[in-house]
Amino acid sequence: MENLDSYIEQAPGLIVTYGLQVIMALVIFIVGKYFAKVAKSLTSKLLTKRKIDQTVVSFVSNMAWAVVFVFTIIATLGQIGVQTASLVAVIGAAGLAVGLALQGSLSNFASGVLMVMFRPCRVGDYIEAAGIAGTVDEITIFSTKLRTPDNKVIVAPNSAVMNGTITNYSAMDTRRIDLVIGVSYDANLQETKKVLKQVLDNNSHVLKDPAYTVALVELADSSINFVVRPWVKGADYWPARFEILEQIKLALDEANIGIPYPQMDIYVKETPAA
Repeated sequence: MENLDSYIEQAPGLIVTYGLQVIMALVIFIVGKYFAKVAKSLTSKLLTKRKIDQTVVSFVSNMAWAVVFVFTIIATLGQIGVQTASLVAVIGAAGLAVGLALQGSLSNFASGVLMVMFRPCRVGDYIEAAGIAGTVDEITIFSTKLRTPDNKVIVAPNSAVMNGTITNYSAMDTRRIDLVIGVSYDANLQETKKVLKQVLDNNSHVLKDPAYTVALVELADSSINFVVRPWVKGADYWPARFEILEQIKLALDEANIGIPYPQMDIYVKETPAA
């Protein structure tokens, strides 16, 4: 009973002491979380002001947030009485086990660092990687966010992107459109080439340098095939492709040059009655 009475007498002091520690821990956590966001925002603004590539800005700002947030967690635990020195020692001792358990995450982190260092793609580039294609919206610590042409967001692990083949359609300022146009065997070859060249000469998207190519490439089973290869700016690729195809069809129709299509002849054999 005496011990119980003693605990009851000490209870208000203990509540006040530990209650203040818990409140201070919450304050430290909230303030630290706020400063983590501030650190991310300031890092992003400073790097952007120095005209650093947006890919590097995104990655470094996310790293700044992670570092401040980790220190916030350690400070919060220290405030409520956890021995942070021993905690760090425990974390270090368990580092190998955690590393083995998080091989995928560590691989994604390392791949993210390599992507920032070697820059196979940047924010805003249209790429094809890891079996998906889209515009790079953000490269974070562990993943890469891609936005598809139909406005879907795909989050791919950095390791999957970096360890495979990356096709960057935005790396160069110009792109070549490769078209194969088939015409009838009755068509005049010189006239056909002239019509195709006129279409390219009159199209505003087609660049003068490098020069386009119009050449006979194949005598196919049912058509004579020409390759039409104009150069356009990378941003104009799809509008130019659609426009050129439409203009070629209209120009060939106007010149009475036929475009063959698959046909099937059916022969019916009658068997005389017995």
